[in-house]
Amino acid sequence: MTVQLLRKKFSVGQYHQMIESGILTDQDRIELIQGELIEMSPIGRQHAACVDRVTELLIRKLGQRAIVRVQNPIQLSDTSEPQPDFAILQRRSDFYAEGHPQPNDIFALVEVSDSTVEFDRTVKVPLYAQNYITEVWILDLSTTTVAIYQEPALNEYQQLQTFHSGQMLAFQAFPDTQFTVDQLVA
Repeated sequence: MTVQLLRKKFSVGQYHQMIESGILTDQDRIELIQGELIEMSPIGRQHAACVDRVTELLIRKLGQRAIVRVQNPIQLSDTSEPQPDFAILQRRSDFYAEGHPQPNDIFALVEVSDSTVEFDRTVKVPLYAQNYITEVWILDLSTTTVAIYQEPALNEYQQLQTFHSGQMLAFQAFPDTQFTVDQLVA
């Protein structure tokens, strides 16, 4: 006899109700991905140091041109509210207090990957493409490379470029502001 497991899918509204009622707390490192509650990996020292370094770099280089949101939610749909390491957002005076940023607010997303690189590539990147996020960067700490995904179509990106030590890169929205791979993943 084959037993089929049933999964309960959650909406963003239900997810927020679980937070408001205390079922989920600040101690729970959870993302809502396509209706499923996904436990996020613990943050290691290398990941934390990279996020701190890149936060300072992005804020210094992008200045008043964008909001740099660090490890906070974005709402992609009624069933997905991931927490990318960085969301480069259009400026708003309320800093998105009235609601999490949505796809039209997002210039680019950046994920810092060490132990999560496969999940980021196979789950998050297709989710971002499905929601037409223009550009996604994966900072791969294990290979010290930066993968840049552009031109979303359905569940994938039409363009993928991988950058290595010594190479320069820039966000599509800010082509005059360049970074080196070494600044991001060294």
